[in-house]
Amino acid sequence: MRIDLNSDLGEGFGPWRMGDDAAILDVVTSANIACGGHAGDPATMVETLTMARERGVVVGAHPGFADREGFGRRVIPLTEREVEQLVATQIGALMGAAALAGATVRYVKPHGALHNWAADERTVADAIVRAVKAVSPDLALLATSGTDLEHAGRDIGLATFSEIFADRGYLATGRLVPRSREGAMIHDPAAAAARLVEFLSTGLMPTIEGKAIPLDAQSVCVHGDSAGAVAMARNVRAGLEEAGVVIAPFLPAARDRA
Repeated sequence: MRIDLNSDLGEGFGPWRMGDDAAILDVVTSANIACGGHAGDPATMVETLTMARERGVVVGAHPGFADREGFGRRVIPLTEREVEQLVATQIGALMGAAALAGATVRYVKPHGALHNWAADERTVADAIVRAVKAVSPDLALLATSGTDLEHAGRDIGLATFSEIFADRGYLATGRLVPRSREGAMIHDPAAAAARLVEFLSTGLMPTIEGKAIPLDAQSVCVHGDSAGAVAMARNVRAGLEEAGVVIAPFLPAARDRA
């Protein structure tokens, strides 16, 4: 069994820091870096990209709604064209920062409410993947397993990879349990690791309704912004490795410039 571990990083702004990115980067194999929309700024982007490059962690763009107050977790009504512009310009911003950091942006994973919107709204998903392909058809897409975004990426010809979440509960529909509901978060690292080992063995994900559902995954997201995030990430990785799971990036490491 083989799986990638990814985390959403670079989500600070100015002097304010979200989580311990350096510690998380010692655990994960791929990093989704905020692009200045829901979080992040030029200095934070360059710093996070540099730390990722130094550790050999593959990096991707993490575009979201331009809504720092809501941390990108509120849907902002946009037209399809506005979604394209939002995503394309944020990817471009991270690629510019990557040039300064000597890193290479390899993939795109939309953030928060934008990702959730695209999961069930094909027109939004199509707008996102059009933007990704317009910036560079060589960029891959990382999307939640079983969603319209995943299907849109494959249909437009992007290299598309599927992810599941280590610390989030699932509904029988395959969607994440809303954060406002009980069972949305898994706080016990041992329970999270055991669930992942079982999933990787069977391809079936338990749900809060009791029915296990089939999902596909090449990557597992461990959040970097929640309480106890570092302990969760470390324990999940250790639990997977103890079960014989190989932790490796879903994309091969690029030969960066430095």
